[in-house]
Amino acid sequence: MKTGRKYLSDNAKKMRRAPTQKRSRERVQNILKVACELIALQGSDGMKMGELAEKAGVSIGSLYQYFPDKAAIIHALADRYNDESRHCIEEALSAVTSAHNLIAAFDQLIDTYFELFLAEPVICDIWTGTQADKTLRDMELEVSRENGAFLARTIARLRNEQTADPSISARCLLIMSMGEATMRLAISVPVEEGREIVGSYKRMTRREITEMLDAS
Repeated sequence: MKTGRKYLSDNAKKMRRAPTQKRSRERVQNILKVACELIALQGSDGMKMGELAEKAGVSIGSLYQYFPDKAAIIHALADRYNDESRHCIEEALSAVTSAHNLIAAFDQLIDTYFELFLAEPVICDIWTGTQADKTLRDMELEVSRENGAFLARTIARLRNEQTADPSISARCLLIMSMGEATMRLAISVPVEEGREIVGSYKRMTRREITEMLDAS
């Protein structure tokens, strides 16, 4: 199975020149920062490479040295948010010591993500375009696999088992994959309706996680 970090390597190949020196890395981070600002204002479809280069303070030639096209920028931003997602989930679930803690921590993660997506137009834009981009779809699936595997290991730990049962691993993958789909739907409808959708997802996952924890 490919990991998210393997996907980072795959997507790095989309860059014509991967940054190695500190100054180059800072230049790339600034380009991505400005890209986020432009996407927040006008969406990824409206972002122009020439405008991005101008506002980032680099020549168009330098921009193309790092990112051959707009898709490469979107993939780099998706990588960054996927890394943040993994870190956030691992941090929250690593501290879990009981079934009650796990359900409470997962509930909080869902709420945090919904508020984050509401507040970050860039994430919404990336997610909206995910289904039309096979690379982004594959990235999303592998992130769901990693996060699902971490949830399955957490459940196995709480059940005092060395490894997660394959059926539990599959159910945890479903929970994480459904979470992505739930958030995508929730941010595409009016906010109050979105909150109801997220609330329904939380109730479903509570039941599922409780059942897995209680299974012998």
